[in-house]
Order: sequence, then C-alpha cells, then structure tokens
Amino acid sequence: MQKFKWMGKHLLRFIVPAVSAYVLFFAGCAKEPDWKTINNRIIKEENIEGRIRNDIHETNIVPNLEPGTVTNIKNLPVTEIAPGVKTGMYWGKGTLVSWMILEPGAEIPREILQSERLMFVLKGSVEQLINGSFVPMHALEREEPDGTHGGTPKVEFVFLEKGSENAVKTGDEGAEILEVYYPIRLDYLAKAGVPEPPPDVLEGEFPLEPSVVPNKMYDLYDIQFTELVSGANSRLISGRGAQLSFLRMDPGSTFAHHIHPEEQVMIVIRGWIDEIILDSTTRMEEGDILYLPADMVHGGTNGPFGCDVLDVFWPPRPDYAENSAKRHAAYHALIPEDARVELVVDGAEKGPGLHFTEGPSWMNGKLYFSSMSFTQEWNGDPGKSSLVEMSPSGSYRYLSHGKMQTNGTMPLGNGNLAVCDMFGHRVIEMTTEGNVLRTLASTYEGERLDGPNDLVIDAGGGIYFTDPQFTPDTKKNQPGRSVYYLTPKGEVIRIIEPDDFAMPNGVLLSPDGKTLYVNNTYDDEEWWNVDSNKDNFIWAYDVSDDGTVSNGRKFAELYLTPEVLNRKGKSSGADGMTIDELGNIYVATYMGLQIFNPEGEFIGIVNFPVYPVSCCFGGEDMKTIYATCYDKIYMIRTNVKGLEYPLKNK
Repeated sequence: MQKFKWMGKHLLRFIVPAVSAYVLFFAGCAKEPDWKTINNRIIKEENIEGRIRNDIHETNIVPNLEPGTVTNIKNLPVTEIAPGVKTGMYWGKGTLVSWMILEPGAEIPREILQSERLMFVLKGSVEQLINGSFVPMHALEREEPDGTHGGTPKVEFVFLEKGSENAVKTGDEGAEILEVYYPIRLDYLAKAGVPEPPPDVLEGEFPLEPSVVPNKMYDLYDIQFTELVSGANSRLISGRGAQLSFLRMDPGSTFAHHIHPEEQVMIVIRGWIDEIILDSTTRMEEGDILYLPADMVHGGTNGPFGCDVLDVFWPPRPDYAENSAKRHAAYHALIPEDARVELVVDGAEKGPGLHFTEGPSWMNGKLYFSSMSFTQEWNGDPGKSSLVEMSPSGSYRYLSHGKMQTNGTMPLGNGNLAVCDMFGHRVIEMTTEGNVLRTLASTYEGERLDGPNDLVIDAGGGIYFTDPQFTPDTKKNQPGRSVYYLTPKGEVIRIIEPDDFAMPNGVLLSPDGKTLYVNNTYDDEEWWNVDSNKDNFIWAYDVSDDGTVSNGRKFAELYLTPEVLNRKGKSSGADGMTIDELGNIYVATYMGLQIFNPEGEFIGIVNFPVYPVSCCFGGEDMKTIYATCYDKIYMIRTNVKGLEYPLKNK
C-alpha cells in the first residue's frame, strides 16, 4: 500500500489561506447533468448486468461533486473545523470524506458523534479519545531498505460508532488524518458554508455488520488484501454505512464497463488510471476525485505504475464483503485469528548483539541463524558477523564470531548444520559448538564459487544452493548469478544458468521433493547490473532423480511496494522462504511475509514492524514461524506444522 506521502504535499498547497467557498461550489453542482440517458444506452448496448438493492434510501443530501466529473483535491475549498484544524472535504449522498491537517498543538474539542467515524492517522501522531481515555495513535513511513534500515509503514486507525465521545489532540509536530463519516455530518456542512443544509439526515439499515470492532485501534497494514477482480486487491474496512476500499491495482490491469447500486467516491493516491466514465475516458492522477452515483457506468485501464485508490462506498457492498470473507477464511486456516506478531528478542538491546539476521533453521529445540554485519551501503564486515544459537525464550549465544559472514543454515540430520559461508565462497558443515568440520562445496568447474546464499537439503542428502554473487569482490569467479546442486556424491552441478535470474535468493523444496522453488530479489533496476524475465515471481521447477531441474515456470507473483512500482522496478525483496507440511509457502519480502497455497494462489501477508529477511518453522510442535528482521527476531503462531528438514524419502 501507498504511504500517503503526497497528502501533505498537496493538501498544504490549498490549506493556506483557508477559504469557505462551498456556497459557490455547491451552487454549481446543484444542476445535475443529464447523464442517465447516456448511461441507459450503454447498459442496453453492452448488456451490462447489475445488482438490485431495496435498502437504499433518499438522504436529502446534495453531493458537492459533479457526477461523473473529475476534479482534484487541491481545487476543493478549505474548511476550518477548529483552531488549527483545516480540512478539504467531499461527499456524496451517504458519506463524507475529510482530509484533515492539524497544526502542532491543535485539538478537536470533545463532542458526541452524531455519525459513525472511521479515522486514520496518515502522518505524525495524535491522541485520540477512545472509551474516555486519550490513546496515542501513529503513522510511520516505510524506510528505504538498506544494510541497516528496514522499518515498515504504519497507519493506525479506529472505528467510533454514533453516540461515542470523540476528541483529538496533536503534539509538537502536528498530524494529518483521514476521516470518513456516515451519515454525513451536518455541522461539517454548515462549517463549509453550505446554504441551508437539511435539518437532519435520513439513515438506513443495512445487512452487513462492521468489519472492525468499535473503539479498537488497528494498523491498516494488518488488514488482509481481498481480490475484487483479477489485478485488483483491496484492504476493505466497513462500518455500518460506509465501506472503505484501499485498492491496489496492478500495472496495466483493466476494468470493463460495470455498474453497482452503491454510490462511490474515489480519490487516486498513487499512479494513474484512464477512468472510463459513461462513454468517455479521463486520466485520473494523484489527488484526482470522482463521484459516481448509483449505477453510473464506469471502468478503467491502469498505467504502467499501477494505481492505488481509496474508494468509499455507501452503503457497504455485500459482494465485496463476500469476497473478503473467503480470503480471510483461507488466511485464518493458516494463521489463527488471535495470532499476533510477537517480539522474541531485540538484538540491539539484549545479548551480545545482532545486526542483519538471516538464514534461520530449527534443530533440536533451538533456532540457528546468521547475524551479518553490513553498513547502510551493504558493505559487509565478517569481523563483526556471527552464527547464532537461540532458545525459544530469546536468549542467544554466538557459535562463531568474527570469523566469517555466514548466511543460510540447514539441519543435516546428523546433529550438525550445513551453512553458507557467503564471503568465504563455500558451503560448510559446522557443529552446534561452532566448529567447522569440512567444506561441502567451494568450486564449480575448477573455479571458486562467489557467495553461496541460501540452501535446502533433499531426502538423499543433496544440497540446492543459490549464488547471487552478493559479495564485495570486484572480480567474480563465475560468469553470473546461478543456482547449484551438490549431489550426495559431492559433485557440484549448475542447474540454473548464469543470470537467468537477476538475483536468485531463496530456495525451497516441496514436501514430496519433486518441485524446486526459487525466488528473485531484485529485477529491472538501474542500479543492478542484471535484468531478467523472472521479475517479481517465485519460479517452480520439476526435480529429476539426478537432482537436475526442468520445466521452469511462474509459480506465484509477489506484491511490490509503492516505491518499487513508482520506478517501474520488479524488486520484491524476496529472500528466505519456508513451507508447511501441506505445501503452503511463506516468503519474506519488503511487503511482509507473503503466503501462497500449493497452487501458487495468494493467501495473505503477515505484517512485521521491520521487514522480514528470512523465516522458518520451529517450536516444540513446529507450528511457530520465526522471522529474522534485521536486529530483531519475531514469531507468530500458526495452525499448521512446518516441514521438518532434512526431507525424508517418500
């Protein structure tokens, strides 16, 4: 999802000076254009089918946007709600949307809400009155991932029902918030200068219950994506009368002409879309707003960056709620509804110290992983790097320190570990006391390997490992970034040709050992010297008896962050992967821990405070996922058992 950086930039343009100009704006919208004739013709000609609702009523509210006409948020008048609290507002017949800036120290005075309110903190922090107490609420921007930073974004929000007590305070930095009200607040219309707003608003009763619990604080990024149509996935949040769709649309995706009985107000947050409105097309870019009355024909084609949109529907759409229920059921079959990400240890605060943690594996009741030392520019330092053993309580010790910059680890089945000594150009066998017993692989066709990164061991004892050449050596030993197989007899063979992947990283085997999965960290980036056709996909390969692979194919498409989409990159940040006994795959990426079923269908994302670099199953029952996230280790409980290694012959 987009991190809303544009909001402050654009809102600040029109906030000063504040102007109450809704008198003119509203009068200009009073005469509704005759769009219905065109609408009916298109519906008939294209045989467009819609749904029928009998529960939508007249509210006596006149929208402040021209139906089917695009404008921009910076063209809206500005309303001062309270001293230091200014907003740009737009509304349809059923909901009011308020993009609000609060100056440092500003307050929204105590009030009893006459409408339900969904409030999102987009920038800065506030103290929100919830159940009689002021509760801190924050927003965080995504950190650009580098060797020392990987913080993920946060947008905290709350749902307050009609009749709740409301108040907001800001600190020294001020804040930006988004409010959505149902029914429309008449006092806001009066403050906006609307002439003779109606004395009351007719409310309706709609069949859907709110999707969130009142008075409970949430993070928008914990809300799972729901597929609406192919290429369009949304974080859906509903009250009793308003439904918010934080919609992410893929680059180049299209939406055919369609209609629905719910009214829709939309604003483009990132990217652009050629919006089809009736029989014309209008390009909508950041900040553009559109009001679509019930059953107005519309569609669209998204640009090469994709497009993020906030749609607000009145009333909530039951078809969207049904889609959401299906997606959440699939997700909670794996991740319990009450499961929460828990911090196991903060290596910056406790123990001898952790840096960039990687390559975890579980063996004999302990978690083993690497702690690599990087500068912000990804310059590694083996002298500060470690191989680590951690107990479930979070206490940990170094098995090896200052000797090598290791990465992936895997149990060998004999009580020892197979370890990628990345800067040492080899795969080694190491005891749990940190003693290197032997080198398992170090060369291919007489030349040294470059930097073994991740590995997986098959039932016969063979080892698949990736070598993305992510090492400081200016001159590389091999002709490109590759994937190798160390046979049980000790021979290293190359199974994926050099630079077939821009950066092969995570590697995994299916429970039956017949399918090899490989992901791609970077692609289509001007700062990376290889482009490939692997893009932001996990690729699957059939495994032969001799360990070689064939029939490479796209298995699952990984979500990209807005920053990557904005530069037309394909870097998912995909790194370590793990798998459960049922064949569901869990992939550590910039977007979080992305989950796919055995058919490659997207299930959901586990959101972490720091982006996960790698992951594995562990715990006494093998139902805990441990995630290495820079200098922190997190865990989350699951409903399924992880696959135990090494694999067994079937």
